[in-house]
Amino acid sequence: MLPGLTSLRRVLRKDLRILAYHRVLEVTDPDAFAFDLNEISASPAQFRAQMQLVKRHYDPISFHQLIAAVDNGDALPPRPLIVTFDDGYDDNYHVAFPILRELGMSAMFFVSTGHIDSGKPYAYDWLVHMLCRTRATRLQVDELAIDQAMPTTLAARRALAKELLFHLKALDALTQAAVIARLGEAWDMHPAEHAQCRPMSWDQLREMRAGGMEVGSHGVSHHILAKLSPADMAVEVAESMRTLQRELGPPIEVLSYPVGGPDSYNEQVIQAARQAGFRMGCNYVTGVNRLPATAHYELQRLSVESEMDIDWFAAMTSLPEVFAHPKRVRVG
Repeated sequence: MLPGLTSLRRVLRKDLRILAYHRVLEVTDPDAFAFDLNEISASPAQFRAQMQLVKRHYDPISFHQLIAAVDNGDALPPRPLIVTFDDGYDDNYHVAFPILRELGMSAMFFVSTGHIDSGKPYAYDWLVHMLCRTRATRLQVDELAIDQAMPTTLAARRALAKELLFHLKALDALTQAAVIARLGEAWDMHPAEHAQCRPMSWDQLREMRAGGMEVGSHGVSHHILAKLSPADMAVEVAESMRTLQRELGPPIEVLSYPVGGPDSYNEQVIQAARQAGFRMGCNYVTGVNRLPATAHYELQRLSVESEMDIDWFAAMTSLPEVFAHPKRVRVG
């Protein structure tokens, strides 16, 4: 039934699909992987099959093409789709980029510039790493009224990390950073470069851009923008633009709001993005975008998750209202 339903849907409405990935990675031994398995969107084989399906059934475009169509009133192809990556993990360069280049496709890579500079893991990843590897016997986070024994199995620690991250992200950005730093101090586990969770380098991003990829902003420090003070938020947005232009050159046109849920951005963030020179912004709210697009700073995406086989992926891209991956949403 899927082809018929898809054809009917295209007659009734025209949409822009934007796929959202984080990591493309093969983890053969999960017990030896000390970071967040939830950040792995696909294995290399899954990603290749997904991109081959996209080439067969959709018209992959870039944000530059989308912006040109908005500016000039030009029509987009019948089945437009954009591929995006958040954060800037180095497997994007080592694994995803060669597959995209081989297939003659482009993608947008949203990077947090401070981590490209430092080479250190992102704060949320480091928190998961600490929970996976600490020898501490208790977890205490007063800000969230948590005081409990540390689970003994890795699977239970991963489940605890997922819950902790969800609730931690409800706090203001500086409090989040303070909690993670305090746990690192207490457990003597300080952020350091790690082969399993390394950001891309500027040279790798330059090579990717020369190879037809797009690069956009994911902030400086991966802070949730709406949970910073207005002044700090504006600096974070503007500084990410300045750094990307300095390192890669213009145009830098699109921003992806870190974390990206409904509580991750607001009208002040959108205004700061406009003032910094960004033309569009992506959230992480599940959905597709009606064409002609009007909510240029609230573009919705379809997240790709590692448990999706190719049939689920095909169904999700065809009928996202039915088959898109459900998202847990914080309120307020």
